[in-house]
Amino acid sequence: MPLTLAVAIGALAIGTLLMSPRRATVEGFFHGRSETGAQPKLITLVLSQVTTWIFARSLMNAAILGYYYGVAGTLAYAAYYLSFFTGAAIVDQLRFRHGFESVQSFLLSRYGRTGTTCYNFVVAVRLLSEVFANLIVIGLIFGDAGGSYYIIAVLAMATFGLVYSLMGGLRASLRTDVLQMGALLIVLALMTVQTVMGPFFDATAIFGSSPNLASPGWILLLVAALQVWSYPLHDPVMMDRGFLADRRTTRLSFIHAGWISILCILAFGMLGIVAGLNKEDGDAMVATLTRLFGEPLMTLFNLALIVSAISTLDSTLSAAAKLAISNMRLAAENVRNGRIAMIVFMLGGLGFLFLGSKDLFSAVAVSGTASLYLTPAIVISIWLGRTDVPAWSYTTSFCAAMVGAALYFLESSGYTNIVGLWTGVEHKYAKLLVICVAVLMVGFSAYAVGILTNRRSVGTAPSL
Repeated sequence: MPLTLAVAIGALAIGTLLMSPRRATVEGFFHGRSETGAQPKLITLVLSQVTTWIFARSLMNAAILGYYYGVAGTLAYAAYYLSFFTGAAIVDQLRFRHGFESVQSFLLSRYGRTGTTCYNFVVAVRLLSEVFANLIVIGLIFGDAGGSYYIIAVLAMATFGLVYSLMGGLRASLRTDVLQMGALLIVLALMTVQTVMGPFFDATAIFGSSPNLASPGWILLLVAALQVWSYPLHDPVMMDRGFLADRRTTRLSFIHAGWISILCILAFGMLGIVAGLNKEDGDAMVATLTRLFGEPLMTLFNLALIVSAISTLDSTLSAAAKLAISNMRLAAENVRNGRIAMIVFMLGGLGFLFLGSKDLFSAVAVSGTASLYLTPAIVISIWLGRTDVPAWSYTTSFCAAMVGAALYFLESSGYTNIVGLWTGVEHKYAKLLVICVAVLMVGFSAYAVGILTNRRSVGTAPSL
């Protein structure tokens, strides 16, 4: 396996470097434009959207949730990919109905500097988490956490991802995503065929693997159904690609990326379900898969993780550069400053890696909970078009989401049991559902009170 992986990674690395642009322009680096200023084509946007959201952590999460919670766990994680459809609706309204050129310009218009500051903070944390989460998976493929092989693999992947990202920014990401997604689709197809044709595949058992409706997997599905409305807006990688092409191309890119991504997640999650149905006491998922399918499938398994990690790193770094330079305007918009921003975010991600949590799904859950403060803004300010929401309503919703995200992290890590004592629920996903509902109730209540307060103040204002 090591030799096969090395050859495959080497070939992918060479192809990626060859496809990266040799000359970086400001429009290409930050806005994905070609040397002639042309917008990306539909196929490029679709494959880029898919490969940036099908990342190493997501594949592992789909398989792990399937392993422990059956089909419900995999369906729950796949439900997060409905974000493409809600994201399409958000971008269409935000850009083509209201005429905003970015999420930040919308928030500045509606809520002032407070709106953009809160948003940029959440987005920056998410980007850092994407860097370290993908690098964790790569490290674990080659060795135990903290071991020499683990560290070497992490640093090698970080260096490679950074080098070709520095070459061309978002333009490099779009071009190389086509190659990387093509490779990923081939690997996933081979894995699926090998799994379905193997002796352990049983469709009836797979569909019946979550018979208990109180299973954590079904509870997590409810969580995803709540978070999916705001999740796309706080993801700069997805949002960046919503402001690159015309209306029709943009809409179709989200729709096609959505169904393709869901199929990919379900295919990978199926491996975890099959492993869970045939596990032995004390077996970890990888050990079970190796015992069932042998080294050939595990080589494909690991290759899929590596390809997805590479494809996500460049998109994350290009989004970080755009956030820091184009949106936050921390420095002049030029390629040099964009490259500095990429380096800073990569170093920050490595810092999280060596100091942070190793729970891959916790980052998704915490990030999704933090994003819930945007749900009232999406429903009331974007879709309903209300412009009379005071900034304090937005801030209240933000604070509630931050408290909720921090509380879930503490609860899932075992540091506290506040939710359990108050509600009687025990499993972390049940606690997460309670927290999400509470955050949304506070957020929508703040918006309702803010609108009513504004209406009364206007109605009682003295006439001139």
